[in-house]
Amino acid sequence: MKNSIVYLLAYLCMGVFSAKAQQKFPNGELISSWFSDAKLVDVNSLGKKYKITDYGVISDSTVIQTKKIQEVIDKAYQEGGGVVIVPKGVYLSGSLFFKPKTHLHLEEGGVLKGSDDISNFDLVMTRMEGQTLKYFAALVNADEVDGFTVTGKGMLDGNGLRYWKAFWLRRAFNPNCTNMDEMRPRLLYVSNSKDVHISGIKLRNSPFWTTHFYKVENLKLLNLHITAPKEPVKAPSSDAVDLDVCKNVLIKNCYLSVNDDAIALKGGKGPKADVDPNNGPNSNIIIENCSFGFCHSALTCGSESILSYNVIFRNNTVDQAQKVLQLKMRPDTPQEYKFITLENVKGNAKSVLFIKPWTQFFDLKGEKDIKMSYAKNIVFKNVDLECDILFDVINSPQYKLSDFSFINMNVKASRSGDIKQSYIENFQLENVVVNGKKVIKQ
Repeated sequence: MKNSIVYLLAYLCMGVFSAKAQQKFPNGELISSWFSDAKLVDVNSLGKKYKITDYGVISDSTVIQTKKIQEVIDKAYQEGGGVVIVPKGVYLSGSLFFKPKTHLHLEEGGVLKGSDDISNFDLVMTRMEGQTLKYFAALVNADEVDGFTVTGKGMLDGNGLRYWKAFWLRRAFNPNCTNMDEMRPRLLYVSNSKDVHISGIKLRNSPFWTTHFYKVENLKLLNLHITAPKEPVKAPSSDAVDLDVCKNVLIKNCYLSVNDDAIALKGGKGPKADVDPNNGPNSNIIIENCSFGFCHSALTCGSESILSYNVIFRNNTVDQAQKVLQLKMRPDTPQEYKFITLENVKGNAKSVLFIKPWTQFFDLKGEKDIKMSYAKNIVFKNVDLECDILFDVINSPQYKLSDFSFINMNVKASRSGDIKQSYIENFQLENVVVNGKKVIKQ
């Protein structure tokens, strides 16, 4: 009897490990064990600690201390690396640049606050809105910094109110002004790096995009709290997370609520975006166990994106999201969004699936014909949502939609629960219930 129990337990354990080992991305590629490791970084393992207040930096939210804080970062770098510690207090700064083997740790009650004067931010060659160009650096910048970490229980505060007011005033004066016409910095920008870990901190009130990762491989965003308001002054384009040509990304146990997209997949724009070496795909992304407050969309592909695939959005809750999944289809950019799965999603949103032509500020750059885009192998599975509109999709010759699946969905739609099945080639519907009625495959 005892041996039987032992064998049974061993068999069950083997089954669990086997199931875990066989987890796959939507295209069938195996998910590596890297994605199952959400262990936080031990700051004590990162080398010597450089507390900024030990080097002449004072806690004063009215005094710009960019130069002194940068000197601490440079000292850590020159001495072989280490952790720059921001202790309890508020420290006002312009753009800071972290170097290889340097890290940032924000202690509980420690706030690194961005200046609301754009002249305190350097003009540098950087990446913005699918282009590589000269623009303003972020508050925290890290380029070619493999192993870079930002940890702690403190905060990055973008201090964005003055920038937001200036943007909306300019937009009122000139409705055609673009996001970049009004000069605004981002909060955190990491580029050309591997094995990046950001965890535990709060990020709020960014003047522009909150976090932006460009050409980063093996990125973990864990236990973050990212916010920017929708009122009384809207924080324009305050995306919580922008992934721009990134591979292997885990976003887990985060709260995101901003006045734009919560998680946006970027990668390039323009008629020849797919052959520009500065651009590229986003792939192998898992977003799990997160909560989404108000945002324009919980997950967005675009508006500057050429290829995004192998994306899993699972075990997440949305509350007041305008859209759950948005596919922005630019007529001036060849785009492909594929192998995207949303499963075990609950909560409420205005629209569940949103696909429409994206014509804001597009430019064919002299070319005559629009660029075709494609979305395929998109799956919604085990979804329990209340919404205004379930299927918020426009049928357009600008793009082709195919191989979508709605499986085990229970949706209450106050305005429209209609699913225009003819808009999508090879549309699978299995156990889809809308407003208490089962949807029949046509």
